[in-house]
Amino acid sequence: MVGTGAAVAMLVALTGLTPAASAAPSGAAEASTAPAGLARVSGQARVFYVYSPRDDIRFSVDAKAAPFSRPVDGLPQGMPTDARGTVTISHWSPEKKQGRRAEAAVDCLATGGDTATLSAVVTKSEDPDEIGERLGFSVKSGGPGKGRFGFSWAVSNVDVVDGKAVFPHVGTCMAPAPFASVTKGGFKVRHAELPPLPTGWGKRADGGSSR
Repeated sequence: MVGTGAAVAMLVALTGLTPAASAAPSGAAEASTAPAGLARVSGQARVFYVYSPRDDIRFSVDAKAAPFSRPVDGLPQGMPTDARGTVTISHWSPEKKQGRRAEAAVDCLATGGDTATLSAVVTKSEDPDEIGERLGFSVKSGGPGKGRFGFSWAVSNVDVVDGKAVFPHVGTCMAPAPFASVTKGGFKVRHAELPPLPTGWGKRADGGSSR
């Protein structure tokens, strides 16, 4: 497992950057390519999940980039992909005649053209064991026939330890490709490039290096 310090060092090395160098819910919508402004994902939709084809599964997303707004131990200035907002999940099974609803607070958002990945921590759920769990989501702009959505459970995020399947914690912005098609409603992804790193990014609050 890569620690926080190693992850910071790896990110700086891969980007080549140093601190000094540095939706419309009702229908299909194209991703904005405007350079100004911050990244955002918005909209709400019903999606088709192939393993539960009769279920009514809906997601509502309002996520806005808030770079370097979530300081944590080892990253006192936060991350360039920090974000805020809300994801709402609704799942009704006509076969079981049961429904569930949950809300989660967005903590990360990354965009690329008309697609995005984001993560959110569950704040409200009918299952108390889910409170505090981070979930990952992926989005492709559009409505029925074009828009798509993905989530980090059921089909991904499995590891093998000592020959047994385990389900590790989901990291920020970690999600599979958007595998479920939008059947009603839609999402809009507004893309924005990653922001410059602030002076001193990657340094601990005590002046040391996070590497």
